[in-house]
Amino acid sequence: MNEKNSIRVMIVDDHAIVREGLKQILADTDDIVVTAEGENGLEAIRLSRTEKGDIMLLDITMPDKNGIEVLKQIHKEKPELAILMLSMHREDQYAIRSLKAGAVGYLNKQSAPNELVKAIRQVASGNKYISPVLAQELARHVTEDTQKAPHESLSDREFQTLMMIAGGKSVSDIATELSLSVKTVSEYRSRILSKMSLKNNAELMHYAIRHKLVTE
Repeated sequence: MNEKNSIRVMIVDDHAIVREGLKQILADTDDIVVTAEGENGLEAIRLSRTEKGDIMLLDITMPDKNGIEVLKQIHKEKPELAILMLSMHREDQYAIRSLKAGAVGYLNKQSAPNELVKAIRQVASGNKYISPVLAQELARHVTEDTQKAPHESLSDREFQTLMMIAGGKSVSDIATELSLSVKTVSEYRSRILSKMSLKNNAELMHYAIRHKLVTE
């Protein structure tokens, strides 16, 4: 298959080694071609506006902008561009948020290479990509009580902050990683504790473990 008829893929991930790995996997196919790549949220938005592509592989955790926020903006401006979210996080943590925000699928970076290729081909054919793990999680959400868990009321940025605090990172660590001020992250933390009726980081960590958002 020539490039004109190939599935055109853009890759956005802040780790060069991850981008190279993805490109190597896709180089072994005869129907997929990587047309552009970027390393942060702003570049993802720029690529969506200036480059022609069928699918964007978008990392959910980037240094400048939250991946779901980027997803929402691109989906609003370019709804025809299919976005497949990539993450190191388990499906039950971010996948449903991603799908609600407009993603066509969610793939864990630890997935086998053939699963990545399968996902891209499935999305290119006009379908969403749902892994078996995510299918189980979606089924659980359909069958469980309608009352939401407290963490489900958080905004995407608040949820990201929650996960980082639960992972043992300090406010200053989070501020550095997300390129935010310490004051801004502290405000997120305060809102999280208020919305979830928690008193401190210790209670937040216990909550995250109890709800299997992180492992002990």
